[in-house]
Amino acid sequence: MQATKRLSCAGQSIWLDNITRDLLLTGTLERYIRDLSVTGLTSNPTIFDKALRHGTAYDKSLRGRARVAISAEELFFELALEDITRAADLFLPIHERTAGVDGWVSLEVSPLLASDAKSTLAEAKDLHARAGRPNLFIKIPGTADGLEAIEESIFAGIPINVTLLFSAQQYRAAAEAWLRGVERRIEAGLNPSVASVASLFVSRWDVAVAGKVPAALDNKLGIAVAEQTHQAYSQLLQSARWRRAQNAGARPQRLLFASTGTKDPKASDVLYVKELIAPLTVNTMPEGTLQAFAAHGEMGPELRPDGGDSAAVLREFIRSGIDPEALAARLQQEGAAAFVASWKDLLGLIDSKTAATSKELS
Repeated sequence: MQATKRLSCAGQSIWLDNITRDLLLTGTLERYIRDLSVTGLTSNPTIFDKALRHGTAYDKSLRGRARVAISAEELFFELALEDITRAADLFLPIHERTAGVDGWVSLEVSPLLASDAKSTLAEAKDLHARAGRPNLFIKIPGTADGLEAIEESIFAGIPINVTLLFSAQQYRAAAEAWLRGVERRIEAGLNPSVASVASLFVSRWDVAVAGKVPAALDNKLGIAVAEQTHQAYSQLLQSARWRRAQNAGARPQRLLFASTGTKDPKASDVLYVKELIAPLTVNTMPEGTLQAFAAHGEMGPELRPDGGDSAAVLREFIRSGIDPEALAARLQQEGAAAFVASWKDLLGLIDSKTAATSKELS
């Protein structure tokens, strides 16, 4: 049995961390669904920027809108919604077969709204309504500023992918916001079954400490943090508070492992897949990681609900001068800043492409 199929049979969903128009037009995404057990996907502005900057798949759409007076941001959402809704339709049979557990695609709100919960909620509602697909997650950062928008969006019945989480502590805060939204729906007599995932970024931990710790600790911090976060996730699902919500009809917010492409060329190219296997979780993989795991992936042991040896590993990093909580805060801040920078770069690229297309048509 192929490695991706074995992983799927272990109860972990395989999502693709990529979407481009070329993936859709060439049938590649359909092949990944059919042959590699891919059951969902995630996206971000950087992915779209690369596709727009280095390809021609969007040129026809840009020409068709060149004479329309809309902002670069609105044009991005129009183009992205075309791709996302087409991908959502490909995953809809999976979504229906799994009763809404799987088959999801994700689209994020503007990161420029991160500190404005009211505007984030309004844009989340707008994007979800415009897409008109039941299997669309709206991505909202799980930063301190984003927690209110997450709670309000869940209360409004909008499926949410909480992104930019880097630690068990940050996960707990995001899960608390999600659960408050669910409990408020129960209290209001509304259906509490609002889907959500909590996305933990893994590989950036190891990039951040590369060359700063003994070689024996190389590429171990991200996995230890993921194990610790999985422990917090398991504890939540065993809590009386969650079971009361589940008894009222709520569904669990699944833990999603993101940023799972190996950055260290000396390490296994499937490191963050093999070491992070757990049922009722998601691993969203870059295309290269997906292909590598399909070709030569091996199944490691499932993550233990008690966190395994993560506490001991984290103590080794602390003894080496690493402060995990401070680093988690820094990584989240840097991640949020990078999202804003990527967003601004993307809008600038759209403006320049549109201007060039308008000049060609004049």
